[in-house]
Amino acid sequence: MADPKLTAGEKARIAGLVARMCKRHVASPNVDQRDLERRVNRILDGAREREAKARR
Repeated sequence: MADPKLTAGEKARIAGLVARMCKRHVASPNVDQRDLERRVNRILDGAREREAKARR
């Protein structure tokens, strides 16, 4: 599935989450990051839904 076009707000939210993931990894490479990955996936799912609605 192709990645959707993201709004500026979505890009900023994802960038913040990726920064938190990096910070956690630096603290401990074995730390669980699934919570942040789920949040990023939720943002991407919302963007896909928005694009699908716009195509209709």
